[in-house]
Amino acid sequence: MESNQSTKKEKNTLPMLMSGVAGGVIAALFTGGIFWNMVHDEPEAAGDSTEAPTQEVAGEDNSTAATNLVNTDTANIVSAAVKKVSDAVVGISNIQQVNLWEESDAAGTGSGVVYKDDGEYAYVVTNNHVVEGAQEVEVTLTNGEHVPAEVLGTDQLTDLAVLRIPNDEVTTVAEMGSSNDISVGETAIAIGNPLGQEFAGSVTQGIISGLDRSVDIDLNQDGQPDWTTSVIQTDAAINPGNSGGALINADGKLIGINSMKIAQAQVEGIGFAIPIDDAKPIIDQLETNNQVVRPFLGLSAVDLSTVPTRNVQETLKLDESVENGVVIAQIEPNSPADEAGLERYDVITKIDEKEIESMLDLKQYLYSETAVGDEVNITFYRDGNLQTTTLTLTEQENM
Repeated sequence: MESNQSTKKEKNTLPMLMSGVAGGVIAALFTGGIFWNMVHDEPEAAGDSTEAPTQEVAGEDNSTAATNLVNTDTANIVSAAVKKVSDAVVGISNIQQVNLWEESDAAGTGSGVVYKDDGEYAYVVTNNHVVEGAQEVEVTLTNGEHVPAEVLGTDQLTDLAVLRIPNDEVTTVAEMGSSNDISVGETAIAIGNPLGQEFAGSVTQGIISGLDRSVDIDLNQDGQPDWTTSVIQTDAAINPGNSGGALINADGKLIGINSMKIAQAQVEGIGFAIPIDDAKPIIDQLETNNQVVRPFLGLSAVDLSTVPTRNVQETLKLDESVENGVVIAQIEPNSPADEAGLERYDVITKIDEKEIESMLDLKQYLYSETAVGDEVNITFYRDGNLQTTTLTLTEQENM
């Protein structure tokens, strides 16, 4: 389902609209080189200046033929790639009941990709925001069949969800590619359902515009980033309804899950997809465990930079030299933080050897560098005094 998610590009706050990703490619960039070689490889009669125009005309005609050949080859490659995977891209309807007196109806639509068939069920990956808040979820196959779907699991942090449907009508499963093997400038093809089922199966073509782009995600709309996600950037004509659809390469292999775009009037052609190699472990956990298991501290905190100077001095009793960290606001009973003796107003400045400047730093270190069961060292200030403690991370249920 299309919804506005507030995200921020690094050092540049930008609102994001969750959507699918695609773009436009320019073929035969080397045609000019072909023309140049054809002109200069043709022998010219000594002293006969009238031959030059003839060669130019011949060169232009042959260049046009070469361009058409290149364009045809490119079109054939794209067409074959699309044909290979298009039937694996499905529509997703988020069905909700508005009030007691009205029947349930689709509150929004998106796209999804069939990535597995176990002989009884087919499994579909889509975006979390497409199915978020749904009372029922329905999958629309390319043959027009509407199939009720079971939501196996969702993950807000990575914006991924996994659905399961009977495989009776499923004919195609997308082949997984590798997002680690792609390069900037390669062909990128997006398939999805912009604006709903009326334009189901729409295909757009572009290039990979950038890799490992970092986009800040504000999940609770408090103006502070809750997570920074790494995404593939591609140029795109992106429309609501593409979210959760397929981003494929020229071989027809799945390299990303279309997820978001920059939604500003002055911005065009900047869309993002979740890299499939990042998505695979999340998909596996959602399919098998119905949730993503992450390390858990058991505390909530605010960035020290947001605390008024008076409170820093009077309540936290911090010296002016302490400029960064997170201030504990609440400790969950019987959590690792509680058992380690951490308290409200403690200021955490380091986990292991990682300097902590914000809650985003803390989460990224925990979720990327540690695992459930790991022992970590916490460096913190209490009443202005520097202290350390050790705790063992436990399991956090799906966010």
